[in-house]
Amino acid sequence: MHPIISFEDFEQVELRSGTVVKVEPFPRAKKPAYKVHVDFGTVIGVKQTSAQVTAHYTEESLIGRSVVGCVNLAPRNIAGFMSEFLLVGFADAEDKICLIKADPKVPNGQKLC
Repeated sequence: MHPIISFEDFEQVELRSGTVVKVEPFPRAKKPAYKVHVDFGTVIGVKQTSAQVTAHYTEESLIGRSVVGCVNLAPRNIAGFMSEFLLVGFADAEDKICLIKADPKVPNGQKLC
């Protein structure tokens, strides 16, 4: 059984809409990954993360893509790169990440409700 959390706990999770503005290779990562920079709007700004999404996405296909990120997790050092948020998605049948997005597109920085 999954743990039950209160609505107040859920409200503390900052899942926000954003747009990928820059993608770089990340050869130092243990598993294939990109350095992904996402614009979360004027209040939050651009944040960077390491994302293991190379199975389904090329660097070029990520640019301009609408994504969802958890922006209030503590920063994490991944192979010398500071990851500032968690890019979220679902694992497919082969355990490869498929990113989630708002459809239709919403403004950057919108909080999941």
